[in-house]
Amino acid sequence: MATEFAMPKLGLTMESGTILQWLVPDGAEVRSGQAVLIVETDKVETEIEASGSGVLAQTGDVGEEYACGVRIGWFLEPGESPPEAATGPRQAPAQASTAPLSHTQPAAAAAPSAAPTRVPGERVLASPAAKRLARELGVELAVIAGTGPKGRITERDVRAALDASSAPALGEATPMATTAPDLSAAVSPPATLAARQLADLLGVDLRIVRASAADGRISRADVAVHVREVLARLSPPVEPARPAPPSAAPETKPAAADEAPPLAQTPTEEIPLRGMRGVIADRMSASLRSMAQLTLTMDVDMSAVVAERAALAEADRSDNGVGTADAAVPGYTDYVVAATAAALRAHPRINSQVTADAVALLGDIHVGLAVALDDGLLVPVIRHADRLSLSEIAAETKRLAGGAREGALGYDDFQGATFTVTALGMFGVDAFTPVINPPNTAILGVGRIRTETDWSGGNPAARPVLTLSLTWDHRAFDGAPAARFAGAVRDWLESR
Repeated sequence: MATEFAMPKLGLTMESGTILQWLVPDGAEVRSGQAVLIVETDKVETEIEASGSGVLAQTGDVGEEYACGVRIGWFLEPGESPPEAATGPRQAPAQASTAPLSHTQPAAAAAPSAAPTRVPGERVLASPAAKRLARELGVELAVIAGTGPKGRITERDVRAALDASSAPALGEATPMATTAPDLSAAVSPPATLAARQLADLLGVDLRIVRASAADGRISRADVAVHVREVLARLSPPVEPARPAPPSAAPETKPAAADEAPPLAQTPTEEIPLRGMRGVIADRMSASLRSMAQLTLTMDVDMSAVVAERAALAEADRSDNGVGTADAAVPGYTDYVVAATAAALRAHPRINSQVTADAVALLGDIHVGLAVALDDGLLVPVIRHADRLSLSEIAAETKRLAGGAREGALGYDDFQGATFTVTALGMFGVDAFTPVINPPNTAILGVGRIRTETDWSGGNPAARPVLTLSLTWDHRAFDGAPAARFAGAVRDWLESR
C-alpha cells in the first residue's frame, strides 16, 4: 500500500524546506529511519530520514521549496505504482492545508503549449527558484505558463520556456562576439562552480561564453549575460501598449506592499533576498511591524570581570595543561549570558511570549546567542542556561558558535530560545539598537569594553566599562521592569 512521504516539520518555526539533494536514487528500496535527502531550511542544511519503508518514488524536485506537510515522495510496495501515476501531473496531497511553495511536474508536462493570458497588473505566482532563474536570465514570468498548483510557475517551467524558444541557439556563438571561438579545444575554460552549474542547467557551452573578469574566469553572471544576448536575438519585438481611449478615466492602483522602489543606478552586484538572507529580512521586518519596541542602555563597571578573567588566564598558564588549561577562559559574552540567565530567573516577566490575548510566562530559560556569518545571522540556543555554571556556558557557546559557522549544528540547536543575546563589541561598537527575535519579548545587545575615567574616589582612576542595550516589547512589560532587569544583569557582572 502506498504511503506518502511529506516534507517534515523539524521545529515550531520551520515553515518550508528546499530539497538540496536526494541521497538515494529514485526507485531505491529504503527503510524507515534511513537518511534519504538533504533539505535546506531557513537555518541549516540537514539530512532527512525516511518516515516509512519501501520503494521510494520521488515527487519532490531538487532546488524546489516545499511547505511542511506537503508530499515529496511515496513509499511503495515492490511493483506498485504511485497513486497519481494515472492522473498525469503531480498534485499536492488533498489533506495538506498548505500548497507547496513550488512544485514541479514531469518534463513532458512542463512545456506549455501556449503563453498564458493574464490581466495587466495581475500578480504572477512563481516559486523562489523560478523567480531567481528568470531574473538572472531576463525572462518575463508573465509570458510563461505555470504547471504547478494553481498555475504556479516553477523553475522547470522557466527552463522549458527557454528550451522551447532558444535551446538550439544557447550553444551557438553570439554574433556580438568579434571573433568566432575555437570549439575544437577539449579543455574547458576556467569558470566558477556556480557558472558551471548554470551552464549545465541551460545547456550552454562555456567555451563560447565571454568572461568579464580580468583573469578570464567565467562567472555565473557571464553565463546569464550570454543567455540574455541569445534571447534578445530570438525574441520577437514587443508591441507597445495601446493607449487608453480619451474618454476613459485613468486607472490608479495602490502600489503593492512588497513593490521595491526603482534602482537609483545600475548595481555592481545583486544579493538575492532568499534563503537565510530572505528569512532574516522577513522576520526582522515582521518583528518591527508587530511589536512596540523600545531600547534602553545601561553602563556596567567590568572591573571585577576583567580581574577574574585575568586570574583565570594566569591560572591557565601556570597549570601547564592541568586543571583550567583543559577549559577555555570564559569570554565577556559568556559572562553576560550567565548574568542574563540569572536575571531572567529573578525577573520571569522578561522570559515571556505575547499570544493573541495574553503574555505567556515561560518556565524554562533558553538563551539564544546571535552568531554572525558572512551571509547572515544564526541564533543557536543555550538550553537551560540558568542551570549551567559559567564554565559550562563558555563551553556551550564555543560549541554553538563554532558549529554555526561550520554548518555543523542540527536543527534542534536553533529551537526554543526565550531570550536572545547579541554582541557587536568585537567590532568596536559601544551601543546599538538590537531588533527582537520573535517570538521573544526582549533582546540584549552587548557593546565593547572601553576605558573610562572614574572620579568617585576623588582621584581619577581608569575603569573598564561595557554598555548593555536592552530592546523590549512594550506590549509585554513597561520601562520600569525592563530597567530593573537590565540592572540585575549589571549587578551580577559588577559583583563577581
